[in-house]
Amino acid sequence: MRAAWYERKGPAREVLQLGELPPPTPGPGEVRVRVHFSGVNPSDTKNRSGWQGNLAMPFPRIIPHQDGAGVIDAVGEGVPATRAGERVWVYEAQLGRPFGTAAEYVVVPSEQAVPLPPGVDLAVGACLGVPAMTAHYCVFADGPVAGQTVLVTGGAGAVGCYAVQWAKLGGARVLATVSSEEKAAVARAAGADAVLNYRAEDVAARVLELTGGAGVDRVVEVAFGANLSVTQAVLKPNGVVAAYSSDAEPQPRLPFRAFLQKNAVIRTVLVYVMPRAAHAAAVRDITTALEAGRLQHLIGRRLPLAEIAAAHEAVEQGAVLGKVLVEIG
Repeated sequence: MRAAWYERKGPAREVLQLGELPPPTPGPGEVRVRVHFSGVNPSDTKNRSGWQGNLAMPFPRIIPHQDGAGVIDAVGEGVPATRAGERVWVYEAQLGRPFGTAAEYVVVPSEQAVPLPPGVDLAVGACLGVPAMTAHYCVFADGPVAGQTVLVTGGAGAVGCYAVQWAKLGGARVLATVSSEEKAAVARAAGADAVLNYRAEDVAARVLELTGGAGVDRVVEVAFGANLSVTQAVLKPNGVVAAYSSDAEPQPRLPFRAFLQKNAVIRTVLVYVMPRAAHAAAVRDITTALEAGRLQHLIGRRLPLAEIAAAHEAVEQGAVLGKVLVEIG
């Protein structure tokens, strides 16, 4: 099978290789998927680059990427033969395994190959895993949001755009922050009730103005450390911050007393270690929303497998608005 892989960590163009490898065989409880699209996430590029000095290779050879979509072509023992031929989206394909979706074939546990409803493009399937599931947990991990006000920072990002949609589907009023008018249009299209440009506005003052001084019940946070001063200003008593990233300040200093006085919940979210029940809930709601045509998906760029290094660079540089996909076949 055609595949991309790396045997040491480093810059994409230095370590990613292209070639032929033997196709994998599904074991008990597993399925093999003929991959059509492979989704690139920041965690994929960070793992490959050795981000923050993590240069250890967990396996001698790694085929990257957790997300993908394609068609099941073989099943292992214990999996109904009727699954062969199903169009599916795949999540966490490379979690604890050496081989992800940047190849013609990938093997995953059967439950991690989720049927795509009829009419949903396979390219859409490759967008779902990390972003849609992360966003789902950020929004719903602490209970229903109906009647609440939710602030989504980075509302045009891969996770943020889905978070806006989940919060709206859950019955919340949604405020979103962005850094440009182009991104504002994305957040509005996703359903945000108000969009704030953090480069041009005082976000805390504007949020308080929009909420009559009350603040917000929840914050879905892409830049936890950088936004702490805003968060503590706008979060209501008993509010929740669900933070899935803090790249600009990976070791932020927490104003403990300010959050203590609000009895705040600060939840960190990493999709790969979410409880199994949270994964199941996300899969259920994603399927329901897809069937009803109620989720929007922003695909920024599609590149062939031969240009996987460029795909990684696009994600690292933030050069593309929307999900970057590698087209396998």
